[in-house]
Amino acid sequence: MLIIDCHGHYTTAPAAHQRFRDAQLARLKDSLLPPPTRVHISDDEISETIEENQLRLQRERGADITIFSPRASAMAHHVGDEAVSLAWTEACNDLIKRVVDLYPENFVGVCQLPQSPGVPITNSVRELERCVRELGFVGCNLNPDPSGGHWRSPPLTDRHWYPFYEKMVELDVPAMIHVSASCNANFHATGAHYINADTTAFMQFIDGDLFRDFPNLRFIIPHGGGAVPYHWGRYRGLADMLKRPALAQHVMKNVFFDTCVYHQPGIDLLVKVIDIDNILFGSEMVGAVRGIDPETGQYFDDTKRYIDALAISPEDKRRIFELNARRVYPRLDVLLKRRGL
Repeated sequence: MLIIDCHGHYTTAPAAHQRFRDAQLARLKDSLLPPPTRVHISDDEISETIEENQLRLQRERGADITIFSPRASAMAHHVGDEAVSLAWTEACNDLIKRVVDLYPENFVGVCQLPQSPGVPITNSVRELERCVRELGFVGCNLNPDPSGGHWRSPPLTDRHWYPFYEKMVELDVPAMIHVSASCNANFHATGAHYINADTTAFMQFIDGDLFRDFPNLRFIIPHGGGAVPYHWGRYRGLADMLKRPALAQHVMKNVFFDTCVYHQPGIDLLVKVIDIDNILFGSEMVGAVRGIDPETGQYFDDTKRYIDALAISPEDKRRIFELNARRVYPRLDVLLKRRGL
């Protein structure tokens, strides 16, 4: 059995990468500054940041492969204009490609997109195609709120998003619904904004008919599905009140949750409420919650321990750890089969 972590971010990227971003931000304040250029980053710098962090924890905790993307909070689509976002996005995705090339047995790439408030999502299609066809990535992170906490974009079920969905279906790749930093003081980024977005996306899917138009579209809602599994009766009831089909038919053929839930009771409830086929192992390690739980003495984000402790069959654990990810990410499955896995 392979242990595939569907939710990893390069939160430990080399300082030189941030210097490029800092130069971008500085020029936004002073247009007389020269256009920023990418700072050289050596393979050794990348290796040091990966081997001391994600790779070390992968080995210590018993995972095999991480589906790896740029740092979510640093996407910051609300900062600058579309040109700034595109340059930053390309730099971030190219850096993920270098990690994958250095550690092809351990990491598989997923891209961020050059989304900007008020810009058609069509403009992100080119970067998705580049990352999938040229860089070998297996999916993308889609931000439903490029405004950074002000929610100025149409719902995910709106035709505004359809050109991008068409390309996702053509390429046969899923999207993880993932917001970025919050510039709204009401919403702490990881404690409120992320969970709000996960929950909001699910309710949008209930309220619309997106999967009637795109029956093969697939989304991963991270962080255990936000509030959804823990208020499952509310969402089943709302579907009924809105005269929608049962969730199993209306939404759950296309939507999946990860296991980035940082305590055992939360994981227990997730697995009790949500069908095993809709759950993918994820940890977001070296991410939002990095400390040690004083109640257990273990790291909060060592989520494999929670799955190991579940009172479910070995085959069900394999579905969570491996088989569901291979089904939701077909390009990953093809890659693994080429390796004889």
